[in-house]
Amino acid sequence: MDAPTTTSGENGISGGGDWFTPRKAQPAPPLDADQETPQSPHPADPLSQSPMAASAPPRVPDQRAAPPVEEGSQDAILIRRTMTEIGPVADKVTSYFYALLFIRRPDLRAMFPPAMDTQRDRLVKALLTAAEHLDNTPVLVDYLQNLGRGHRKYGTHAEHYPVVGECLIGALSKYAATIWNPETEAAWVRAYTTLSQVMIDAAATDELRSPAWWQAEIVTHDLRTRDVAILTVRPDQPYPFLAGQYTSVETPWWPRVWRHYSFASAPRSDGLLTFHVKALPAGWVSNALVHRARPGDVIRLGPPIGSMTVDHTTDSGLLCLGGGTGIAPIKALVEDVAVRGAQRPVEVFYGARTDHDLYEIDTMLRLQQSNPWLSVRAVIDQQARLRLPDALRDYGPWNEYDAYLSGPPGMIRSSVDTLRNIGVPSSRIWHDEVEELLVIGN
Repeated sequence: MDAPTTTSGENGISGGGDWFTPRKAQPAPPLDADQETPQSPHPADPLSQSPMAASAPPRVPDQRAAPPVEEGSQDAILIRRTMTEIGPVADKVTSYFYALLFIRRPDLRAMFPPAMDTQRDRLVKALLTAAEHLDNTPVLVDYLQNLGRGHRKYGTHAEHYPVVGECLIGALSKYAATIWNPETEAAWVRAYTTLSQVMIDAAATDELRSPAWWQAEIVTHDLRTRDVAILTVRPDQPYPFLAGQYTSVETPWWPRVWRHYSFASAPRSDGLLTFHVKALPAGWVSNALVHRARPGDVIRLGPPIGSMTVDHTTDSGLLCLGGGTGIAPIKALVEDVAVRGAQRPVEVFYGARTDHDLYEIDTMLRLQQSNPWLSVRAVIDQQARLRLPDALRDYGPWNEYDAYLSGPPGMIRSSVDTLRNIGVPSSRIWHDEVEELLVIGN
């Protein structure tokens, strides 16, 4: 059977197939997310093509405000309308979806965590992301491939996707009933059929080269503050990743509950991995890792994720902002540059609320001493009454630097705004997806 194809055309990413019937997973090459097919032009105004147009009397302008023009393919417009309609009742939609799913396939309940709150949030996020990028094939395919690879650790198989699609349509049609029609349903069927196939194919390809998860033994557990621990773990088999990426972690105390953590070091010759974990209020996984885990305990790791990595084909400077435990991937990026022997300037701003929260400042200053191209500045909110993004205005200029941001979602949003305002192009600003960070570290 041929490998799947993506076409842009009118519908952006599109594909055929019967009602939610995925093809058998094939060990085919993944879709090339770097190849963008030009979009079809919007059809011309039919009135301008009419033979009567030339002789028709001029139209009187409507004095009422015209509704905003919706951009994108017809399928994308219909899907976004659906998401807008269900927005106020998104929690009810997801609850109904899972109720349908567990009624039709009660055997699937064991694949999900006992508490479903975060799982519901992730479903809505996935739908919103797909709706936002439906016409942007490269971005959407890359997102879906990561999603498909990541779903392997939950035990997801190709045969699960059809019933998920049917239950999703059932929930959407119930709560978007005022706008639901055959055209909208057809748009969702086309979209889901193709999106799920991308995930299936990505999982099948990934299965040929890596496990669904890795077992990792905790080697050291260093409690740096009352609620921050640095963990070093040893995977049971080689774990390839890049500095700046992150992974998902499951503990033996909360089965089926996965949370994301960034790698706090560049790849090491001994294969060990390091994570910085802050125990959050009501954070199941984070509290277990900080207060309960000990050397000898075994956790599970999902595949590496994330594109906040250094482009080593250039020698441009790096501007790195790390807030709280967000210093972890920043440290990894600095180590990555050091290992390469590059002499490119790297400016690190390390933000914290108090002196006590700068738990990794000694390590960063040691890196500065041994690498003359590195500059480390601590920004402490309580002392200077200055937020980390605002400190950027006192230094620079930064328009020739690649910016890397890691920390709380609010810090990232304000830092991105600040960088744009002082002339840093958006194409040179890198960070983990803000919505994903809402559940990182719980």
